[in-house]
Amino acid sequence: IAIDDFGTGYSSLSYLSRLPADALKIDQSFVDRLATDTSTLALVKNIIELAHSLGLTVVAEGVEQEEQARLLRLMGCDELQGFLLGRPVPVDDFERSVLA
Repeated sequence: IAIDDFGTGYSSLSYLSRLPADALKIDQSFVDRLATDTSTLALVKNIIELAHSLGLTVVAEGVEQEEQARLLRLMGCDELQGFLLGRPVPVDDFERSVLA
């Protein structure tokens, strides 16, 4: 179970202790500003550290630039997802590329 879009909307710190989550997904809105805003950088770093201290895997959503990926890796983010790594494809195309 993953807590999606963490840090936006109705996500709350209380969910981290109440839900049986395995992962926390950092919302794309934070990833977008990561390389240009030091406050966002500090916030994301602390989210990653908090999640790890609770035994959660951290996934960053919407990674589109190498600099974003580099910063997230340096901060210890476990998984990245976004157009930098691959675009969505139909399941048949994905299976052909993996099994080929």
